[in-house]
Amino acid sequence: MALLLDGKKVAQKIKNQLKDEIKKYTSKGLRNPSLAVVLVGNDPASEVYVRNKRKACEEVGINSIYIHLKEEIPEEELLKYIERLNKDDEVDGILVQLPLPKHINTQNIITAIDPHKDVDGFHPENIGKLATGMKDCIIPCTPLGIWILLKEYEIQTYKKDVVMVGASNIVGKPMSLLLLRNEEATVTVCHRNTKDLAHHTRQADILIVAVGKPHLITEDMVKEGAVVVDVGINRLENGKLVGDTDFEALLNKVSAITPVPGGVGPMTVASLLVNTVSIYRQKHGFEKHPLTDI
Repeated sequence: MALLLDGKKVAQKIKNQLKDEIKKYTSKGLRNPSLAVVLVGNDPASEVYVRNKRKACEEVGINSIYIHLKEEIPEEELLKYIERLNKDDEVDGILVQLPLPKHINTQNIITAIDPHKDVDGFHPENIGKLATGMKDCIIPCTPLGIWILLKEYEIQTYKKDVVMVGASNIVGKPMSLLLLRNEEATVTVCHRNTKDLAHHTRQADILIVAVGKPHLITEDMVKEGAVVVDVGINRLENGKLVGDTDFEALLNKVSAITPVPGGVGPMTVASLLVNTVSIYRQKHGFEKHPLTDI
């Protein structure tokens, strides 16, 4: 039976540590860290994600600033909100919930955020620094969460063959860059146009899947004893949440696997909090948070 990589448990451990850390700062007269969350429109899934992020902030003592804007807001108006948040010294991190309405250019919005407040780690400056191995960057939350989860369970990436299925700007690309950062692993990136996907996935010591397609990875596509990290979260017609892998079929074949839900999702939120506190620490003259010092 595979070891379950319990992201919910590890995320709670991180939140408890952050809560104690923030109490130490406030007891010395410093203000609480703050995170501004901007939601445009009324997408139900986005509303749930934002609610969970704000709840997590409140749990650890991060001041959550919530800005909910109408879906039809012009891009220029949204940019003005971001500029005000960039200039506000009381705001440590800025998060604009994605996806944005179609009339808004997402890259323009991401680029407008001050890279030092870019808590999601999506700004070209942060991605560029990640790609070139520079330490003074903000690491995107899901890759950071996966990294922390693997290290918590003492799963080594050094000299391992890692296959990343999915090449998004949010998970696949930055995760690959993070693994390559210190020449930790040999990384293969697969995507929708990859020929013979199973050929690649069977080579993986560590298989990370983030495509949003339920049960894409079946038992015959995975090597015996591999570690599987399932980033996908899909709702079936019966309402059940499943990942991108056939979890039940893999349990007796792999050495470790993340459940869905309860695996990568909680770690993504925990990493958002870690990034916020790390930005806050540096703003007050402290070192970046140890969990982000990769």
